[in-house]
Formats: sequence, structure tokens, C-alpha cells
Amino acid sequence: MAQRKNRKSGRFTKSTRRRSRPKTNLTNIGVSLLVANAVSNNIMGIGAWDFLTAGTSLNKSTGISGWSQSGDPHSKMITLQEIMQGSQSGSGHTINSIVMDNVKANWLPLTVAVVGIPIVAKVATKLLRKSTILPANRMLKNTLGLDVKI
Repeated sequence: MAQRKNRKSGRFTKSTRRRSRPKTNLTNIGVSLLVANAVSNNIMGIGAWDFLTAGTSLNKSTGISGWSQSGDPHSKMITLQEIMQGSQSGSGHTINSIVMDNVKANWLPLTVAVVGIPIVAKVATKLLRKSTILPANRMLKNTLGLDVKI
């Protein structure tokens, strides 16, 4: 227990602090997932889920390879499986050169996403705090029993 000195009498008084576990912040998790997906789309040319699970039993599309589906004709897709194997299947380019080409082609949307998504989330959180977020947090705790916050 922490002891605190009383300034008037010079005596120590016992004080206890109420400690609670930190709550899981769903807004921060959502922002992190959006930023990770934007980085994956712009650097690897494929969404984060497909990047991580391509070629596994979690993803139906096995061996994804080829040009990006994000709309940029200069982006080439790379999956984690291809990185682990060490080469791009069916291509004469190295993984490093493909990543650098994707970064050069997509640097502006990547920068806007990495900087803009957290700013928009913070502004939206501050604007919606009293009207939407606080009642939603109470509802999550009271009805569902979840120890999370938005």
C-alpha cells in the first residue's frame, strides 16, 4: 500500500488506489487494421488478409500471383508465401524490386492513409464521444458483459 505524507501534521496516511484492468479499445484495433490493410495494399499490392493467408487453408485462392487488384496498373502482388519461398512465382523480378516499384508507384496514397486514418479516427472519436460512444460503452458493459470500450 502506498503511504502519503500529510502536509499539515507531518504524519503518513495510508491510501489505496483502485486498480482496474485496462479495457480493450475497439477504435484503436480498427484503426490499426485499416492502416495495416492500406500499407499491405500499397506495398504488397494485395489486402492484408490475402497477403497473410494466400496459399493456406484459410484462403480459397491458392497461389495468388500477378498484377494488383487495387486498380493501379503498376503494382505487382506479393504474398507472404512467396516471400517465405524467396522468389516471385512466374516472374523474372526479385521481391525487393517489386516492393520498391510498388512503393514508388503508391507513395502518395500510402502516406495519406498512414497519416490520415488515425487523424480522422481521433477527430471522429472526439466529435461522437458524448452522443454515441459513451452510451455504446455502457451498453456493451451492461448487456453483453464485455470489458471493452469504443
